[in-house]
Amino acid sequence: MMTGEHTCVDTLASASIGAIRYLHTLGPTGTNLESAAHLWLQRHGLEDEGQVVLHPSLEEAMASVPRTGAHALVACAVYPELHTLVFGNLHTCRMVDCFLWPTYEMVLAAAPGTRGEPRTVATHPAPAGLVTPVTERQLVTSNAQAAIDCADGKAEGCVTTVVAARAHGLRVVRSFGEVPMVYTVHQMREAAR
Repeated sequence: MMTGEHTCVDTLASASIGAIRYLHTLGPTGTNLESAAHLWLQRHGLEDEGQVVLHPSLEEAMASVPRTGAHALVACAVYPELHTLVFGNLHTCRMVDCFLWPTYEMVLAAAPGTRGEPRTVATHPAPAGLVTPVTERQLVTSNAQAAIDCADGKAEGCVTTVVAARAHGLRVVRSFGEVPMVYTVHQMREAAR
């Protein structure tokens, strides 16, 4: 276990973790959840045989993930409506693991040529509180999508990860730093009969 990281696994869950080979989570590439999914595979010795599959939303992932026991959903504690995903799918979804790990550095970024504070900011609902109240928020499906929308001119700025900001040539206006985050792993299986 790395310094500053914690994990929680119960005895029943640890037996089923070994069956997981596919982690489904939020895309597009560059999200904190994608990073966490790769980290989980690495820590379980599955980086060569495991696969991370990205989806436009965790809701879409939940609806399409095979219920074979080899597939799991990776979420984070601040994902909007996580409670609905968990309790609405108790018959096919079981939380089997969780861990504490920092996000990428979270930033307010702007498109090149934007001066000062951006007036419109694309943001996922989870970090929307980082946007000042006088700024117009444009809600998007992920931090990585916020960077894409900003780079495409759909917003002057975005709340995103420093990784996504750099990947899309955005200028960092302000850093909020890394955020300690709880990630959860939910194994997908057939409903009990």
